[in-house]
Amino acid sequence: MRIVIAGHTYDPTLNGQGRFTVHLAEGLARAGHQVTVIVPSDRGRAYATSQNNVCLQAITALPLTPLYGDVFVPPRAGAEAGPLLDTVRPEIVHIQDHYPLSRGVLRAALKRGIPLIGTNHFLPENITPYVPIVSRFEQGRALLDRLLWKMVLDVFNRLDLATAPTETAATILRRHALQVPVRAISCGVDVDRFRPDPHVNRTEICLRYGLDPQRTILLYVGRIAREKRLDVLLQALYRLQRDDVQLAIAGRGRDLAGLLAFASQLKLGRRVVFTGYVPSEDLPALLNSADIFTMPSEAELESIATLEAMATGRPLLASDARALPELVEHDVNGYLFQAGNIEDAARRMAELVDRRDCWAAMGAASLAIVQRHDLSTMLRRYEALYYSLLERLATGRTE
Repeated sequence: MRIVIAGHTYDPTLNGQGRFTVHLAEGLARAGHQVTVIVPSDRGRAYATSQNNVCLQAITALPLTPLYGDVFVPPRAGAEAGPLLDTVRPEIVHIQDHYPLSRGVLRAALKRGIPLIGTNHFLPENITPYVPIVSRFEQGRALLDRLLWKMVLDVFNRLDLATAPTETAATILRRHALQVPVRAISCGVDVDRFRPDPHVNRTEICLRYGLDPQRTILLYVGRIAREKRLDVLLQALYRLQRDDVQLAIAGRGRDLAGLLAFASQLKLGRRVVFTGYVPSEDLPALLNSADIFTMPSEAELESIATLEAMATGRPLLASDARALPELVEHDVNGYLFQAGNIEDAARRMAELVDRRDCWAAMGAASLAIVQRHDLSTMLRRYEALYYSLLERLATGRTE
């Protein structure tokens, strides 16, 4: 099958959408499909390259410097996407968002009668923390939410079919008046790469990243952004007042400087360590070296980082927001705390740290739960979805 995938982010990237797109594209290519990915150029000018049997077509784009130096916007997405579609002649187009590039690809595909699928990875919470003038007030926040959802639906209601990473994410789309069918398909996790590894040298890995192997280590991996609510973890750690616990924050992002300053203000010292960016090849070993994985975010439609931690058999400490309760069963494979509630986060953190005798059982439960999110299952489900959509459109059947 000839497949075009389009979105505003791809490898190398920091966010879950980009990682999912890479896994999907490369997995489909390994299965024998002809896969082309259209992305905004990180060089300004258009270029083409090949990466792991995926044809990468980068179209002309401008950086949003100085606001977001790693975000590139294509001014003529539709005009450049059209000729690419004429060359590739895809049987299906799969967009990953509602941003300018995907809008341009959508218009070009509709003009050519190419079947369209879209996966939503977006929540208004990804944007509202960065618009404080509006989001500070309830009415302003509600107005901004309606505007942002309208931008999503203007694109997704023109698709033949939509997908979302979890049932929670699919329900959110339906609740906001999505008019096309929506299916929940996990972003998936490579359970062959992320797995329990008893041979990992915990001391060596901890020392490499400035951690104390003698302490109980809680690990967060991901972007350092406001919607991740890392401030809640820092304040919970402050209230805990325990020197036998160390929080490791692995990643980078636009809010790193502010979070470092906040940790200094709280005088957390070595109770918190910012490891910086962790190379992909080190991530399985780092996860295996942590005692507990934590995800305080209030804006997760799934969380690939949490899936990877589960695949290594970690017990979890997470907020009860959005889709995280689909991954964390309270008192089964970890603890949930009330989103944004510092006192509850501190209490659950202390309880989980003190239940060392339950960690192995909780880790085993994480492993059992994560099996249904296996990357190969995700790829098979998308292949089946593509074929069923093409058959439905060819025969004129409805959902």
